[in-house]
Amino acid sequence: MSNPPVIAAVDGSDHSLRALEWARTAALSRGTGLLVAHVLPDVSQLYAGRRSSLHDPNEPARFADPVGDYVRGVLEAAPALPPEVRYEALEGSVPEALRVIAAEAAPMMLVMGSRGRGGFATLLLGSNSRAVATTATCPVVVVPHADRDAPGGAPADGAPGTYSHGADPHGTAPPAAGASAGRVVLGLHAAETPEDVLLFAFAEAAARGTTVQVVSAYAVPPGPTLIVDSPFQVIPPEALADDGDAVPAEREMLRAQTERLAPLRSRYPQVPVEQAAVPGDAAGRLVDASRSAALVVVGRHHPRRRSLLMGSVANAVLQHAHGPVAVVPALHPDEDS
Repeated sequence: MSNPPVIAAVDGSDHSLRALEWARTAALSRGTGLLVAHVLPDVSQLYAGRRSSLHDPNEPARFADPVGDYVRGVLEAAPALPPEVRYEALEGSVPEALRVIAAEAAPMMLVMGSRGRGGFATLLLGSNSRAVATTATCPVVVVPHADRDAPGGAPADGAPGTYSHGADPHGTAPPAAGASAGRVVLGLHAAETPEDVLLFAFAEAAARGTTVQVVSAYAVPPGPTLIVDSPFQVIPPEALADDGDAVPAEREMLRAQTERLAPLRSRYPQVPVEQAAVPGDAAGRLVDASRSAALVVVGRHHPRRRSLLMGSVANAVLQHAHGPVAVVPALHPDEDS
């Protein structure tokens, strides 16, 4: 594939087929190829190893791969396919096999379901999905299972300190992925989020023809009265030019956002931008926004902390989001954000 492909990880489960549909649509919107990757079950891997070690010419050269055959049938029934579709049967553990193919193919993104055939019915995030999202060298999009779909509703314009640049979005999310049509939501720490995370969010919004809503959280100072889930306050752009009535921390956060987003606005002038400064819990606000978002984009962890653990915000959003979540690593960790 000449351009970086979109990889869809499948295991034949309904969850992975939702991810496959999301990946198919993403590849179409980006004009790139689709690589469908399936890690063979243990029994098939044992058979392949036995045949290789015995060199038995009487054994059939191809072992049964019902998942591969099933997925090919699903794709053949799709209304449209990317310019190139390739299928790869992998061996090894699921996380390691997917990490290897992601490193080799250098994909635009790797898409997988929030859980596969294993686990129990109420499991929010499977171990394989968590492991791949934590360690892959490319952005990983996790598509939640149907039980976590939001019951529909209008996009949430009411974030504290929200103001917009440009027209309302008219983007379209893949229907089988469970996300309603809406904006791309970007969780941003203005001083720490790597540039790769911002670039991914804006590129995805440009491909979808929709808006980027940027959500940043600021600390709430302790006080005698704490108002939880207070009504959203909307701040128009002109309010930033004077004293206004905004909380000082909101105003400072919006200013920091504006400065950080300036290069992205220049690079993607066709992408409308909405900015939101929210008190306290960034993860909770992002989960709320996921109810009407086409995609929520978060950074994997702090770029200057060489930890193998996923950041708390990314982990919480993956666990509870109602729509697809993209976890983006620092692809160029040696560069300053």
